[in-house]
Amino acid sequence: MSSKTSLDSLLEQLDSSPTPHHVVEWWRNKLVEAGFSDCTTSQDLGVSRGFVTRGGAIVAWNSPAQGCKLGFRIVGAHTDSPGLHIKPQPDKRSGNNNLLGVEIYGGPLLNSWLDRDLGIAGHVVLADNSTRLFATQSAVARISQLAIHLDRDVNEKGLILDKHQHLNAVWSVADSVMSYDDWLADLCNVRPSQIVASSSQLFDSQSAALIGIDKQLLASARIDNQVSCWAAMSALIDSRDGSAPSVVALFDHEEVGSSSTTGAQGPLLEHVLERLCIANGGSRQDFIAALAKSHCISADNAHAIHPNYPDRHDANHAPLINGGIVMKSNVSQRYATGAHSIAPFLDACTSTKVPVQHFASRNNISCGTTIGPITSTRLGIDTIDVGIAQLSMHSAREVCGAQDPLFLRDVLSAYFVR
Repeated sequence: MSSKTSLDSLLEQLDSSPTPHHVVEWWRNKLVEAGFSDCTTSQDLGVSRGFVTRGGAIVAWNSPAQGCKLGFRIVGAHTDSPGLHIKPQPDKRSGNNNLLGVEIYGGPLLNSWLDRDLGIAGHVVLADNSTRLFATQSAVARISQLAIHLDRDVNEKGLILDKHQHLNAVWSVADSVMSYDDWLADLCNVRPSQIVASSSQLFDSQSAALIGIDKQLLASARIDNQVSCWAAMSALIDSRDGSAPSVVALFDHEEVGSSSTTGAQGPLLEHVLERLCIANGGSRQDFIAALAKSHCISADNAHAIHPNYPDRHDANHAPLINGGIVMKSNVSQRYATGAHSIAPFLDACTSTKVPVQHFASRNNISCGTTIGPITSTRLGIDTIDVGIAQLSMHSAREVCGAQDPLFLRDVLSAYFVR
């Protein structure tokens, strides 16, 4: 099967999911199509294949008849990406430009958001407590860079952006334009008075694409970490023969620390796992015993060696694009990988003949972190941090290999079969 054919659903997910809530809605529909039960409003999780959603997070499972006695096999990832969110009262004007004020979410490469055709997406909460997703079908905003004639030293001294002054997005030059709130109500086909609250963000409107003369690269917004979401959920849907329950947890708010009701520091995953034990006739003691037998893969992307900046890597830990899955380690516990947590992952790589690469940061460059240490600490589960290698991490448009998402999906499928 060609990479293009195999990756069609990933490209479609990336284009259809400009926000975490859209990621969850995408997978909610796919899971229902695959026969999973939506248990979000149910008191009983006693179904073999089901899921629960909460905002920008979703937890899905495939549970065998013997229940939780052998522990859980868990894959965790996150639905959010760094970017520019629209403030609650965003309307501004400068000259004849109607502007939208933004707030920086996470740690984006700010320069990558300049001179791009931007859409707006998010969700509104209505007076009846329902939620409605929205996304523009075309670009409606732009953040223009200052011309070089007015910033002569930019190529020598680098671009310096004032995070408050220089990131306002132009969305109209009309003398009179409706307010953002009125525009949003019109887009969602509701009255302004029906909207209780909203959450909106800008997104790059360019579609995901396979690029390069041999189409061996994938360029898209939100590769970090929607590729891991795709690989984990695809593996779960295809998994049926595991002896232990297979669980995928996609969390929101990883890019800002995971401290929320839908982040990895919240109780969502713990509550779902305990409810699964109870639904299978287990007690609290059985649940704690199951956690001790469980294992988790935290799937989040890794830094591929940059061809123009090879000095930013330790030469022995410099992953290659399309070179296989990267195992990430850090003795300061920025990653959860430890000697006792590696074996299940390596077994899955061996069975699928997927190559393994290693990443550890240089001692003079600090690394990021993931949901891995949080999940490991909160639940006491042996956890390993892995991911695919990518370039341009936290850019408005990132790039990875076309083969690596398939490698990750195949390894996770093997991991779920015990």
